[in-house]
Amino acid sequence: MTAPDSAEPAPGALNAGEPVPVGGAGGTVTIVEGSTFCLSDAAGDIQPGTAYGFFFRDSRLVSRWELRLDGQAPHPLSVRTPEAFAARFVLRRPPRDGRTDSTLLVVRDRLVGDGLRETVTLANLGREASAVNLVLHVDADFVDLFAVKEGRAAHGGADAHAAGDELSLRDRSNGSRGLSVTASADPLVLPGALSWRIVVPPGEKWTTEIVVQPTLANRRVRPQFHRGEGLESSGPARRLRAWRSGSSAIIADDPLLTAVLRRTESDLGALRIEDRSMGRRPFVAAGAPWFMALFGRDSLLTAWMALPLDVGLAVGTLQTLAESQGRRVDPITEEEPGRILHELRWGPDSARVLGGSHYYGTIDATPLFVMLLAEAWRWGADEAVVRKLLPAADAALSWVDGYGDRDGDGFVEYQRATDRGLLNQGWKDSFDGINDAEGRVAAAPVALCEVQGYVHAAWLARAELADGFGDPATAAHCRSRADGLRRRFAEAFWLPEKGWYAVALDGRKQPVDALTSNVAHCLWTGIATDEHAATLVRHLAGADMDSGYGLRTLSAAMGAYNPMSYHNGSVWPHDTAIAVAGLLRYAHLDGAVDLAQRLATGLLDAASSFGGRLPELFCGFARDEFSPPVPYPTSCSPQAWASAAPLLLVRAFLGLDPHAPRRTLTVRPNLPPRWGRVELSDLRLGPATVHIDAEGDTATVRGLPADWTGPEPAHPAG
Repeated sequence: MTAPDSAEPAPGALNAGEPVPVGGAGGTVTIVEGSTFCLSDAAGDIQPGTAYGFFFRDSRLVSRWELRLDGQAPHPLSVRTPEAFAARFVLRRPPRDGRTDSTLLVVRDRLVGDGLRETVTLANLGREASAVNLVLHVDADFVDLFAVKEGRAAHGGADAHAAGDELSLRDRSNGSRGLSVTASADPLVLPGALSWRIVVPPGEKWTTEIVVQPTLANRRVRPQFHRGEGLESSGPARRLRAWRSGSSAIIADDPLLTAVLRRTESDLGALRIEDRSMGRRPFVAAGAPWFMALFGRDSLLTAWMALPLDVGLAVGTLQTLAESQGRRVDPITEEEPGRILHELRWGPDSARVLGGSHYYGTIDATPLFVMLLAEAWRWGADEAVVRKLLPAADAALSWVDGYGDRDGDGFVEYQRATDRGLLNQGWKDSFDGINDAEGRVAAAPVALCEVQGYVHAAWLARAELADGFGDPATAAHCRSRADGLRRRFAEAFWLPEKGWYAVALDGRKQPVDALTSNVAHCLWTGIATDEHAATLVRHLAGADMDSGYGLRTLSAAMGAYNPMSYHNGSVWPHDTAIAVAGLLRYAHLDGAVDLAQRLATGLLDAASSFGGRLPELFCGFARDEFSPPVPYPTSCSPQAWASAAPLLLVRAFLGLDPHAPRRTLTVRPNLPPRWGRVELSDLRLGPATVHIDAEGDTATVRGLPADWTGPEPAHPAG
């Protein structure tokens, strides 16, 4: 994703500053559905001058949404989010003067989905009728999400008009954008407010339903809900049920793992976008609040992790990214032929910040695209669809060979084309995210260790596709390229005096020698030799890397270590999950399985302290220093690859390796003892639907077709 950047930006540069903290004293409540999301305080209010708001397609529409009873803010009692797209705020009217208790309960039920619906219910628990003056203050500013993210959303750019029961707000700078607010129960509608004078009899309730409907290009957007329908009947709920019914189900004896997986399923369902302008193909937005859009790296890795649930998500992601693949050279957007984009934005500031709606400044999305294409094929993606995407894969590898390898040394490196672009273009894309053991920032161009691993895996992926489609010459060529890269990588990146891979080679081709979590990605992609991997396992297991809640992004022994930083000592759940998958790829090495189980246990324990939902990242303090883990203040939640990380853990510990075209299924479990029995039901692998039960190092498979080769007999790992 686009990282915080505390360096002084160039005018109009991408990444101008760390996201402003969103939460107030009571915390932030985020609900999200596709490209729609809402941020509020624990009472449900959106205060002007904050980063709260109701957002749609990368623009904040509602900048004020405050409920007042007799001129006072109600007192929050509790808040619950039954699904990612809905919230219930339970409040009370402040007690009367001289009283300690209140008899008027206030409930705000909120739902988002291409619009916002809020049902306000007043319940009189007293013995006398209660008179209430209820006012909802509403305003809009229509500012770009980047402006809100960077704390520069200053102008109030809306014209308000009241007519009958409708409040209309229009963008002063663009009259084709706006919103309407309507409500039941006969409100008095004025510019900026809806109000009701109510008498609630004792023991009875009063209700109003308020609907916000966006307007784009002078056309009203149809919300995914209807007035008066229950939450379970709404469009977001129906979409989530369809997602769940079409996905595999995973349950475990461990109640924490089951709860985390349930939250994963809900969050990924809510983050799915099926945009009409993109043929309604599904892909996953990177995360709320600031990244509710298609991101090459994030969407590809999330789709990879989610393969046990639904291969269709990977197919939709690949098709969407292929349509936007680079065709020309544009230094402003960093587009190049064959390059896979970094992010796609719809907001009014996209052209100023990104140079256009499409920005291509990422070094790793392009090889990840080729990796995912072959993996989706293995998991049962339709062969005709995969064949149709082969030209995009070949264009991606041509980019790797040409524009990706800037100096022809056989490694892929990055250097931004102008001062508008991202300084660092790997997954650690903050300005100081790549540094040496002393803490000095690496000078561009930079060749990252994990990116060479992705490229190695991409060549092997294309070779496997060529084998499958009867093209042995291409397969041999691609395998030769992968083998040559693996040899050169071992020679140039391995630091024998330290026992780990350099995180990168800098602009002088000197190793950047910090110990980072990036090296674990080299285990995941298989570019590491067994000899090097055995040494890496020992270093990753050290207390300087293992925080007790997951793997730190940077060793605590390094000069730039800061457990409160974005990339230099924090813990990222997706990063730890990739490390676990990498360790289990080398399960035959001493200590690899033990460390994988320890990291996974710590990560799930962290999830329990975040309500079962893993955030984008959290601080990397040691577990014996701070427990539960310390949140990172501007972390996204829900965030796609963090939400999907538990799926990668399950897949890796099951040793699940299907190959639908070859009709084979391998299962080699190394499940953590705490998990007990794990059941994966309705796993769809092309024409086959199978059920897997596993515990410890044994597994059984039911439903495997007669012409498939099943798992090898269960045996101890290693």
